[in-house]
Amino acid sequence: MAGFTLPSDFVFNRGPIRDPQGYVRDAGCASWLYLCGSEFAEMEGGMSYAQVESAVDRSANVISDPPRTMDLDLARRHVAALDDLPRPTLVSCRTGPRASATVYMYAGLKAGASPEDVVAAAERDGAPCATFDDLKTWISSSMQALSAEAGGEAGS
Repeated sequence: MAGFTLPSDFVFNRGPIRDPQGYVRDAGCASWLYLCGSEFAEMEGGMSYAQVESAVDRSANVISDPPRTMDLDLARRHVAALDDLPRPTLVSCRTGPRASATVYMYAGLKAGASPEDVVAAAERDGAPCATFDDLKTWISSSMQALSAEAGGEAGS
């Protein structure tokens, strides 16, 4: 699938979210996948999962922020959460790189796109994950592994 394009029913943050209710309202999202843990809520300018829950009717919390490593287990948990959440869906982390990586990985996997096309789209779109080699590698390796587990081959 050359020319992969991110579907419009996904939104990710590109910086800190100061007003959770306003952000989700302005983004027009029905649900929210929040990738931060309690450590972030305790930081100055941080946000808690309780704030997320008060901003939307449906949400999920898959803690993926540092010092956690983005790995295949997290990819599986992201996919399961996103499969369950209604669209449009906001995915957020502290400042956007992990959220954007999650969105591109998931959308590319569901579209049957090649990992190379998905990473190229993230780079073309200026997604926050595109400046981190480890996140681009995670997108590719997660798509390949999850596609193989589902009986397909990403990029074929």
